[in-house]
Amino acid sequence: MMQQYMETKKEYPDCILFYRLGDFYEMFFDDALTASKELEITLTGKNCGLEERAPMCGVPYHAVDSYLNRLVSRGYKVAICEQMEDPALAKGLVKREVVRIVTPGTNLDTQALDETKNNYIMCVVYIADRYGLSVADVTTGEYMVTEIEDSEKLFDEIYRFMPSELVCNEAFYMSGMDFDLLKDKLGITIYSLDSWYFDDAICARVLKEHFHAGTLEGLGLGDYDGGVIAAGTLLQYLTETQKRDLSHISHLSVYATGKYMLLDSSTRRNLELCETLREKQKKGSLLWVLDKTKTAMGARTLRKFIEQPLIDKKMIEKRLDAVEELKKNAILREEIREYLSPIYDLERLVCKITYQSANPRDLIAFESSLSMLPHIKCILQDMQSPLMKELYESMDTLEDLCSLVKNAIKEDPPIAMKEGGIIRDGYNEEVDRLRSAKSDGKDWLAKLETEEREKTGIKNLRIRYNKVFGYYLEVTNSFKNLVPDYYTRKQTLANAERYIIPELKELEDTILGAEDKLYALEYQLYSEVRDAIGKEVVRIQNTAKAIAMLDTYASLALVAERNNYVRPKMNERGIIDIKDGRHPVVEKMIPNDMFIANDTYLNDKKNRISVITGPNMAGKSTYMRQTALIVLMAQIGSFVPASSANIGVVDRIFTRVGASDDLASGQSTFMVEMTEVANILRNATNKSLLILDEIGRGTSTFDGLSIAWAVIEYISNSKLLGAKTLFATHYHELTELEGKIDNVNNYCIAVKEKGDDIIFLRKIIKGGADKSYGIQVARLAGVPESVTNRAKEIVEELIQTDITGRIKDIAVRGQEPFRQKAKHYDEVDLTQMSLFDTVKDDDVIREIKELDLAHLTPIDALNTLYQLQNKLKNRW
Repeated sequence: MMQQYMETKKEYPDCILFYRLGDFYEMFFDDALTASKELEITLTGKNCGLEERAPMCGVPYHAVDSYLNRLVSRGYKVAICEQMEDPALAKGLVKREVVRIVTPGTNLDTQALDETKNNYIMCVVYIADRYGLSVADVTTGEYMVTEIEDSEKLFDEIYRFMPSELVCNEAFYMSGMDFDLLKDKLGITIYSLDSWYFDDAICARVLKEHFHAGTLEGLGLGDYDGGVIAAGTLLQYLTETQKRDLSHISHLSVYATGKYMLLDSSTRRNLELCETLREKQKKGSLLWVLDKTKTAMGARTLRKFIEQPLIDKKMIEKRLDAVEELKKNAILREEIREYLSPIYDLERLVCKITYQSANPRDLIAFESSLSMLPHIKCILQDMQSPLMKELYESMDTLEDLCSLVKNAIKEDPPIAMKEGGIIRDGYNEEVDRLRSAKSDGKDWLAKLETEEREKTGIKNLRIRYNKVFGYYLEVTNSFKNLVPDYYTRKQTLANAERYIIPELKELEDTILGAEDKLYALEYQLYSEVRDAIGKEVVRIQNTAKAIAMLDTYASLALVAERNNYVRPKMNERGIIDIKDGRHPVVEKMIPNDMFIANDTYLNDKKNRISVITGPNMAGKSTYMRQTALIVLMAQIGSFVPASSANIGVVDRIFTRVGASDDLASGQSTFMVEMTEVANILRNATNKSLLILDEIGRGTSTFDGLSIAWAVIEYISNSKLLGAKTLFATHYHELTELEGKIDNVNNYCIAVKEKGDDIIFLRKIIKGGADKSYGIQVARLAGVPESVTNRAKEIVEELIQTDITGRIKDIAVRGQEPFRQKAKHYDEVDLTQMSLFDTVKDDDVIREIKELDLAHLTPIDALNTLYQLQNKLKNRW
């Protein structure tokens, strides 16, 4: 047995081998050491011919799923090795085979998976400075492929799908990608595969054979060389781990990354699209507000909508048409939602059916779901919007499959597949006959028992049964003297004797034979029904997709009605005009409709950049985030929280909100901030929307102000970037840019002062704030009064230096030099720009240039810096 184990383990060296021995899955040697530690189970040993006992541990076969899930969730691969024959009938060693390899991306246990999220597995192939990428969800049959030019876009795709497992070629593993980020922060398990997986001829053949296609062009892969290798490798990997037919993966979708709005990880996190920033919970996210879906399929689809907003205006309008029709027809919508409510997860059910792991109750869930489809389709036939008509056409009511299950399977069958009680009466004559024999057998036994009591005079004679002896007559010792000669003794107990007679033996053969035959026949018929459903996987998947879409549109329509959302107008002229906009999440958290609505107006001309000033806690971040969320909601096809909205389609949304140290990678708060700013300035386009909050606050006042200033100038210049931007800052000196730069406009949060206290009015108004109210906010936060009083004294002294006039001069003089630099913007280093670029103090600049830094002592450096600072103060 141990030799058999070692031979099997040699084939799967990278897996923990669950080796079936009777009622347990056993692990040995290193696998046992690992599993006992990870699963916190007892480590024992087994004699196997070695000098020392082999380490061993095990788990019960009936409870294997929970142990399996714990290992897989921690990134381990587990190979399930089953007994392939009945030990009672086997001659010699029982035959065993690995029937499946479970990995994080191929786990099918619905108890371990979030039904509202896809469980993706991704394959990345790095070839000739390009990336082939393929993604699949084994539980739903989704399968996609694309190609990507650079690593930044690849990261965007990884963040978009958030796979639980990523497989790749060795070249990708050696490409310098930040795998620590993927493993530690995103929780992605990464495996590099052997080179033979990536053979282009094998990959092409595997794809053509699986989809029964003559050419790659027929699959839409003619121009995707890297994509073919990624998709073929992933399909090989899935086939090897699942060891069964993957017929439910019936379609390969080829997509272009430019089809959707790109959202980087920072934006997804800062806008709290699907989970909150701190608690990582759904409540408090945009998904929490919008998700009123009735089915797991609909919940997954809505999550995809939010994570993948559209950039095609026509497709956005079609979604909005569907949502509007459902919003206007509230009675029909609620009727649809009532019919959607009993529908189970058809996508994952059909996966279990094709894997032959669906139990009888799964088929009943399948049948009850299908019974809702005719009612839903009947309602849809009167819908007029294009997408609703498409759903009506694509929805197959599957009445043949519903009737098959309804006629064949009992209403309340057991979970077990091989213990009978599955097939409905009247479905099969032989089942009815055997079932009758089994049930009538009880009457036959009762009749024989009565006859024997009368014959023998033994009043307490009983006919009983156990698995060892079968049926027998039991007589207590007090009546042993009345036992007739034709009774054959089978067993002696302390207080009774057990006997057999020919008539009872005949009944036993009839009854037990009928039971065994019945169970075998019921399982055979059940398997035939299950396999018949599995052959219609494409029809079922198309209908499941239609149900998911309908559920999503109905959810968006319901939320729009309940929350008083309006349909946004979409334009491609770059105009974002929002009247009375509200933050969709914050307004749900504030009681009694106390949220203060605000307007937003941005375009590609005079209103490209809004500089927003005002104190902390006043609502700047909420206002900016709500603008980004309203734009995003519009582009997923949702109505928006406003009195009116005209939204110009944007290709990307970038956010730079808040900052924190990333000590693990050696980055300070300011370094993290500048890295994000660099990413935005390098990847944004003139069709992007930028949300920038407190740029430059992680360094000294002058450096921070300089960087913020330079960033605004860079963004405002249409030759460099020209993106629509909301720019919040505490540097109220930046308000001087209005009028100096054509497309910069000042806005501030209205504040009412009452002595030393302030009241936040939460209203965005035209104009800039003249101060930051930091001391008042500190007082509200509970800073000791002695500290805030001293701060007031210090700020008064600092105000006397009044640099405002100097700032105005810089704003005027700084534009032309920057425009000259813009001609060579590839050479501009924004982090080096500061106020010194425009200070006309030749003496100070000359002194700095002439400093001999190599021979300057620390104390000399401090003295020199002090003298230069005094000269500047006197100058100003």
